[in-house]
Amino acid sequence: MVLLYEITSERSGYRLRIKLERPCRPTKNRSGIMSEKTIQYWIEISEYDLQVAKSLLDKDHYLYVGFMCHQAVEKMFKALYVKQTSTMPPYIHKLDRLVDLVGLKMAMSKESNDFIDELTPLNIQARYPAYREAIYSLIDKEKAAQIIEKTEELLQWLKAQIL
Repeated sequence: MVLLYEITSERSGYRLRIKLERPCRPTKNRSGIMSEKTIQYWIEISEYDLQVAKSLLDKDHYLYVGFMCHQAVEKMFKALYVKQTSTMPPYIHKLDRLVDLVGLKMAMSKESNDFIDELTPLNIQARYPAYREAIYSLIDKEKAAQIIEKTEELLQWLKAQIL
């Protein structure tokens, strides 16, 4: 399925259109256990969110780059959670909590743990008007590109833990 993702800026009226492949939904097998297909779903949706982040960077929409990178990392952690437990992941968004749930705190590098701490607040701050101005001043093109690069490295490492 092809998804056309569209954002219209209220300030400028500028319209951003992104065309991406969208993965399927998670499924359970007959015994109610999450399947390999579900793990693949979480991996694919994580990679999809990273594509969206890159598209936003290309269009100079830095505010949501951090948000989409957070989403990508969150979903890869959820893929690992499903792999480990064969159950649906909890409805949480705090990356440090997901790290604890999959037991990777000690296995992850200090840099990765620091990046998790940096990325976690971007999930909330990008969504609420009170925080938007602070993010506008913190995330420029260089910082957004750095966030994407670190996200790619972390996703590659997490994916290796899954496969």
